[in-house]
Amino acid sequence: MSDDDRRDSLRVPIQLKVEYKKLNTFFADYTKNICKGGTFIRTKKPLDVGTVFLFQLGVPKMTKPIEIRGEVKWVKREGQPSPPGVAEDHEPGMGIRFIYDGTDERERLEGAVEKMMIDSLGQLLYSKLMGKDRNKG
Repeated sequence: MSDDDRRDSLRVPIQLKVEYKKLNTFFADYTKNICKGGTFIRTKKPLDVGTVFLFQLGVPKMTKPIEIRGEVKWVKREGQPSPPGVAEDHEPGMGIRFIYDGTDERERLEGAVEKMMIDSLGQLLYSKLMGKDRNKG
């Protein structure tokens, strides 16, 4: 497996509503999973690879959606094979890498994603998966 195929952080299955605009059309799709560096958006109408766009992520327990810039890193279209490094049976959609305007934005978004992961998995399982309980003693 090449470095490009490896994910550098835990990816948690989670469904969140995502809203974005392409030309003058608004789309509302759902994430399938999320990590601190990006997400996968299920859609039958993915944007082109390399597209940078602004989207809103509806997060439970937050009063308003998080606004994030992202870049489409890969696309799986219906009826077409998956791109290299993506499971063959992957559903249609697009892999998104988050783009941060600075350290403050990165920390804010990573904190929100970490909280979603803990809410989804539970603190104990999250800590074990992230290795937070290792090297204590």
